[in-house]
Amino acid sequence: MAAVEIDRLTKKFGPVTAVNELTLHVPKGTVFGFLGRNGAGKTTTLRVLLGLAKPTAGDVRVLGRSIREDRSYLQRVGFLPDVPVFYNWMTAREYLRFAGELFGLGSAKLNRRIEELLELVGLHKEKNRIGGFSRGMKQRLGLAQALINDPEVVFLDEPTSALDPIGRKEVLDSINAFKDRVTVFFSSHILADVQRVCSRVAIIDRGELITEGDIAELRRKYGGRTVEIEVTEVPDDLVRKLGEVHWCERIEVRGNVLELGASEVEKAARGLPELLAETRVGIIRMESREPDLEEIFVKLVKPDGS
Repeated sequence: MAAVEIDRLTKKFGPVTAVNELTLHVPKGTVFGFLGRNGAGKTTTLRVLLGLAKPTAGDVRVLGRSIREDRSYLQRVGFLPDVPVFYNWMTAREYLRFAGELFGLGSAKLNRRIEELLELVGLHKEKNRIGGFSRGMKQRLGLAQALINDPEVVFLDEPTSALDPIGRKEVLDSINAFKDRVTVFFSSHILADVQRVCSRVAIIDRGELITEGDIAELRRKYGGRTVEIEVTEVPDDLVRKLGEVHWCERIEVRGNVLELGASEVEKAARGLPELLAETRVGIIRMESREPDLEEIFVKLVKPDGS
């Protein structure tokens, strides 16, 4: 059974269509990345999945339960919003106890769960009140709150946004620590974070599905190679000639380094030396690699949304 099944979900706000006939299948036990630009429809989809907004059309099932007919699944899921709100006068333990009591957890079980989760997110030694926490500490406490009821699926809405690099690393480390225990639905626009923790992703834009699959599968499907060349100089003539060949999909110049998106690797291997020779440019270093998730995203989601 899938953890989440979405079949032609549509959500409209008056004349505006926020989500348009979205279909997704999230297998149990996966860490599923839900990717899109700000305003792509990610948070609206999450709100529908959590029963916070009614779908205009389509069918949605979470843990086999239709969200239209049976809301009992909400006892079996966890949720971390993009900007979690806390009672700043509480300690972390007091806050988790409050959250656990809302789920009706017994005192002995709840005490064990609180200590287990604080250890998991690295806050077990923290005695201060939440008002003195950093943003990263609050996000990790939010993760613990989302897991307090031992859910089967946990929904995370932009869990690393607005964090500094250290805060992001701490949150991602926490997600890695529990991802084998629960299905994770990870909504984000930070592609490097998704690539670090997710095994499967879906990319949406303007409320519509662009693609879905395992990251390795998407690399093969939209692949080619990324070729990075360090050269003695980068004359305008070389950049112009590269822009004219059909196998070169993308050109990025960083000092004396060229990064090219090559759709046909064999033709690139033959054509590059010829172009460099024509423009009398020397090669210092050249290497190729599979495209990363960010490069796939940029290829599929155009700046104008087309």
